Amino acid sequence: MVNIAAFYVLIIVAAIVVVAVFLPRWRRRYIQGKPFPTDWQAIVERRLPFFHKLDTQLQQQLRGQIQMFLSRMKFYGCNGLQLTDEIRVTIAAEACLLLLNRKTRVYPGLRYILVYPSAFKADGKQHNEDGTVSHVRTGLLGQSWSNGKVILSWDDVEHGVENFYDGTNVVLHEFAHQLDSESGATNGAPRLIKNSYQSWAKTLSSEFESLNKAAEHNIKSVMDYYGATNPAEFFAVATETFFEKPGQMKDTHPELFEELKTYYAVDPRLWQ
Repeated sequence: MVNIAAFYVLIIVAAIVVVAVFLPRWRRRYIQGKPFPTDWQAIVERRLPFFHKLDTQLQQQLRGQIQMFLSRMKFYGCNGLQLTDEIRVTIAAEACLLLLNRKTRVYPGLRYILVYPSAFKADGKQHNEDGTVSHVRTGLLGQSWSNGKVILSWDDVEHGVENFYDGTNVVLHEFAHQLDSESGATNGAPRLIKNSYQSWAKTLSSEFESLNKAAEHNIKSVMDYYGATNPAEFFAVATETFFEKPGQMKDTHPELFEELKTYYAVDPRLWQ
């Protein structure tokens, strides 16, 4: 009887393992195998002006990632914003640009997308010169949290897609933070392929210092000075620049461009 009981326990454990391993794959294949809605396609083509420049394989990848993204994420409209497919698909399309050609799940730690009509207020701390700390309310365009939540201003999302080549994009920025946090800490070093951490740390540390000097002396930079805030913000700002100003980044920061090109596994110069 003991042996029979042990046998059934093994069967149950094996079944649990099979379900845990294969169910996500089956679900992904089922969702990505469904036809991509025509109205979603129209939104993607309208919101991503370079979509038609992607090769067929990348277009199909992007559609599949969008389907997975929208099947997993719960969207909430805040301050009276009425959610529409236009909002959901636009955010999903931009967020999924960061996943193309990469062996990764669709933001596994993320569950909730909160969308405000415009910039929103958030409580924060301000460190004063005298050493004291003040509590302040700051206007924000977006926030990325490690507890499975991203907050976005729809006005600024729209600005990002309507001006895709200006180097400022709140969706790319906040979802870069999500990728960063997958390593266990939001510190400018996302989960990388083996043997690439040393090169990443050397290049991004050097570029971070250069941006700090540029900001301090008001020297013109292809990257926004906000990237000099800390390494996490540097990675997010560098991501915005990589996708929106790839040619300029390649010319002015070739080593940084190559690190990001290796990490994101795409070359956005081909789309422009």
